[in-house]
Amino acid sequence: MGAKILVSACLMGHAVRYDGQAKPLVHPALDRWREEGRLVTICPEMSAGMPVPRLPAEIAAGKAGTDVLSGAARVLESQGGDVTDAFRQAAENALALARESGCAYALLIDGSPSCGSGFIYDGSFTGRHLSGEGVTTALLRANGIRSFPIKRSKCWLR
Repeated sequence: MGAKILVSACLMGHAVRYDGQAKPLVHPALDRWREEGRLVTICPEMSAGMPVPRLPAEIAAGKAGTDVLSGAARVLESQGGDVTDAFRQAAENALALARESGCAYALLIDGSPSCGSGFIYDGSFTGRHLSGEGVTTALLRANGIRSFPIKRSKCWLR
């Protein structure tokens, strides 16, 4: 059996996204990894006690997850509430689970201020995005866990 893989719960069909939806990913490799017992599922935000549904949140001012971790950026809700501490806790929870479970990889939903691995939204709540990573992804990568984005048009899974 190969290394374990931390997976965004929304990709596994759990309705845990901010809007109460899921973004299920169907792929033969994912099915195989599930059968092999390699998948470890988490919604970082829910692990930190955030509700579903919840207000949309973005990393402010075009910053990224590493900026949030260093204290140089905040995560704000669409109505202005500061949820930075919850997103930091979410990242710590995901890292702890990955370590406890022996995960070497993470398969995360792109765009999220937590799980974004290739792109995140720019903090303006206008749908514009930029290259960057969310808070959880930044912490996982800083600790040696390789994280990969899921893009609906091109998936690296084999």
